[in-house]
Amino acid sequence: MAKKGSEKNTKNKKKHTKLMDRKKNKLRKEKEAHKARLKAIIKKTKTDKED
Repeated sequence: MAKKGSEKNTKNKKKHTKLMDRKKNKLRKEKEAHKARLKAIIKKTKTDKED
């Protein structure tokens, strides 16, 4: 038998997906920024050692 009334778990699904995507993108950007900072530090220490 079909359910009566509003469907379950569809009201906030779009909002939840949007928020989770935002969270994932934020974490991805932070991770990339961290890698970039580490690369810059490593590059600087290598050039300092050579001089």
